Amino acid sequence: MLESIQALARHKYAKRVAASIVGAAAGYAYYYYIGCASGACPITSNPYVSTAYGAAVGYLLFPTRTPKAQPEAETVSQQETGRTGPDA
Repeated sequence: MLESIQALARHKYAKRVAASIVGAAAGYAYYYYIGCASGACPITSNPYVSTAYGAAVGYLLFPTRTPKAQPEAETVSQQETGRTGPDA
């Protein structure tokens, strides 16, 4: 079981898909428990719209990229010389 989760985590879009599923569940839960009985609320009056909106929010809010760390050798040479750029 753990091996299959680790294999899924290595997939390029697995985190975004998981975040979208969690967001969709949260959107539907919001419709179901809070909702809008009058129908005047454009997002929460329809379960399909609230689910899609939740999935979109989950997709957009979950970070997928991590910044690449700069090698220490370049950082040290830039600090010593005070120069930056390709000829540093």
